[in-house]
Amino acid sequence: MPCPSPVASLCWISWRGLTWLGLVACLVGPVMTATSAAEEPAAFRLFLGTYTGQGSDGIYTAKFDVATGAITGLELAAAIKNPSFLAIHPNEKFLYAVSEVAEGGKPVGAVSALAIDPATGKLQLLNSQSSGGAGPCHVTLDKTGRTALAANYGGGSVASLAIGADGKLAPAASVIAHLGSSADKSRQEAAHAHSIYADPTNKFVVSADLGLDKVLIYALDVEKSTLTPTTPGFAKVATGAGPRHFAFHPNGKFGYVINELGNTVTVFTWDAERGVLAEIQSIGTLPVDFKGKSYTAEVVVHPSGKFLYGSNRGYNSLAVFKVDETTGKLTLLGQQPTKGDHPRNFNIDPTGQWIICGNANTDNIVVFKIDRTTGHLSDTGHELKLSKPVCVKFYPWKG
Repeated sequence: MPCPSPVASLCWISWRGLTWLGLVACLVGPVMTATSAAEEPAAFRLFLGTYTGQGSDGIYTAKFDVATGAITGLELAAAIKNPSFLAIHPNEKFLYAVSEVAEGGKPVGAVSALAIDPATGKLQLLNSQSSGGAGPCHVTLDKTGRTALAANYGGGSVASLAIGADGKLAPAASVIAHLGSSADKSRQEAAHAHSIYADPTNKFVVSADLGLDKVLIYALDVEKSTLTPTTPGFAKVATGAGPRHFAFHPNGKFGYVINELGNTVTVFTWDAERGVLAEIQSIGTLPVDFKGKSYTAEVVVHPSGKFLYGSNRGYNSLAVFKVDETTGKLTLLGQQPTKGDHPRNFNIDPTGQWIICGNANTDNIVVFKIDRTTGHLSDTGHELKLSKPVCVKFYPWKG
């Protein structure tokens, strides 16, 4: 039975050989504590990354009404090639994007820095640097905004780049290649770093690698913007599961990785002192009687810490889980249809009231209302048409 209301955000792409199949819908927003009704802002600006060349020209911006859930005023913010995943600087002056690009007919990767006009949402390119590998699919920043972190799916590597006071990126301070393979020879023939995140203490960085069935763990040197492997250095998931995206619980004690090939979420305890993940649960995202093909994509914890959401591509839904805040373990509540095909990434607005979900194959972004008591989702009727949406970020409305 579908859940009355799940949460959505947009994003993602699968890499086959040297080709990105699937143009991604991805929604990303900063993790923030849910505010009270009296403190809730009237609106947010959305920044939306896309894949270009089929009706899209780059990064778009729009207004999101917190009271109604409506999205209006879609405009091009910056013309840039294939700006898939986005990250916003903590000082709200800069935005960063990874792009799959090519040079001399060969796939390469870039990370770009752009200045934000807070009144209009227009973006101005500051500079670009190599992501350190082909097919970059994810970018985040450390908590201080001094380091950009990139995951290269095609190249099977991660990189860290220092950010200057002017927002510009320095060449990569670290590029670390992931080595190995796993059971699925069509998808796990080599390393495929799919995401990268700083932990809540900003001392460590975790990277989910679909090709290795591992979440790798690095120490972060904030002063030098470098990454260093730790010991034991990784947490293993079930063989063939294919870890994709990761989310920390707001209390900093638990971590969750969604497994693309296994259609599961693996739950870990997180030792923030030693930088160690220990598995405590694995739970499915699909109905037990579903027999078709489906692949998960995004995972997001509600700002309250009470609920977790994951996207199913194929079954085309958002899985809704209740979180036991004492143990970190999950209980599946149900699935919410996403009103489109292939929901890759989704995110929750900073007030904890809404999920915005992008359906990659139907070029639509859908808004769901979150019941902040039960975690269930309900359809608002609000949609936005955008060619190949890949990522959405929330930004304070200053227009």
